[in-house]
Amino acid sequence: MKMISKGALFGAVSMAAASFGFSAHAADVTLNFAHVDPAEWTTSKKGAASQVFKNIVEAESGGRIEVALFPAGSLGGETDLLQNTQDGTLAMSMVSGPFSKVCPEAAVLDVPYVFPNANVAWNVLDGDFGKELAAHCLEKTGLRTLAYGETGFRNFTNSKRAVAQPSDMEGLKIRVMTVPLFVEMVKALGGEPTPIPWPEVPTALTTGTVDGQENPISVIYANKFYEMQKYLTLDRHVYGTDFIVVNEAIYQDLSEADQALLRRAAGVASNVGRAIQQFNSAEGVAKLAEEGMEVTTPTAEQLKAFRDAAQPAVIEWLSGQIDAQWIEKLQAAVTKAEASM
Repeated sequence: MKMISKGALFGAVSMAAASFGFSAHAADVTLNFAHVDPAEWTTSKKGAASQVFKNIVEAESGGRIEVALFPAGSLGGETDLLQNTQDGTLAMSMVSGPFSKVCPEAAVLDVPYVFPNANVAWNVLDGDFGKELAAHCLEKTGLRTLAYGETGFRNFTNSKRAVAQPSDMEGLKIRVMTVPLFVEMVKALGGEPTPIPWPEVPTALTTGTVDGQENPISVIYANKFYEMQKYLTLDRHVYGTDFIVVNEAIYQDLSEADQALLRRAAGVASNVGRAIQQFNSAEGVAKLAEEGMEVTTPTAEQLKAFRDAAQPAVIEWLSGQIDAQWIEKLQAAVTKAEASM
């Protein structure tokens, strides 16, 4: 049987999607859609999701709506993209962690060890809790969350020693995002959190400014952190969420049918991005081991120790930033999702 390459397969899918209804005239509406990930769909969840969104919207609108993609941070970092989407100079963006800077309640999704697995996270985000959070953030920011994507579970790496339990984190200088919640989490685990902007991370790891960092497996592999870090801990401390957002004023200028098309396309796009991320994460662990990283998978008892150390401290801090009801609602939604599986 003749094998079909992933590139040929995606090309065929793209051509098929583009074939059912384009007219020759120029689009009536152009939606500029930006993100910071590479465009290459096989390695980039945002790249895959945005490309699928574009194909569906353009095909099903018969070419009336054009989606212009701006990947790889070509229009700035995620904070810039959020600001530009809020002020309407950009129609859409797909962002992760910095979304909590404009809607603090979104930080509840970063409570450490709250999601036991991806299936539970998807159930919660696509269900009533996710809808309520999206409605709240829309009112607060003017950004409509069309769908939730996946950045993936974040894991620790370091250059000093294997980490299997919280006591192993003692004294390790860990790079974290410039997000206070992550500072509180690492501090509670006994490490020394060091907020560093993303472009400076490789240099910080190479020079020893920090001993380690935390990111999804796909990010660790794609950025060749295995060349700077010896030890990987699969503790899955935070489930990173992507937000596919659109400027509400621009959204409201569309017909109800076109609004429904955007929602439908974003729903499919989010699932495609999730699938790409899951594939690359599963494959990435083996690749990192092949590159020489020592992989530690904590036992259930050790994971409980991580959770017991980090979660109460972060919840206490977060309760001072947002209404604690959001934390309670998330925990209830997670419990309900687990019981249904």
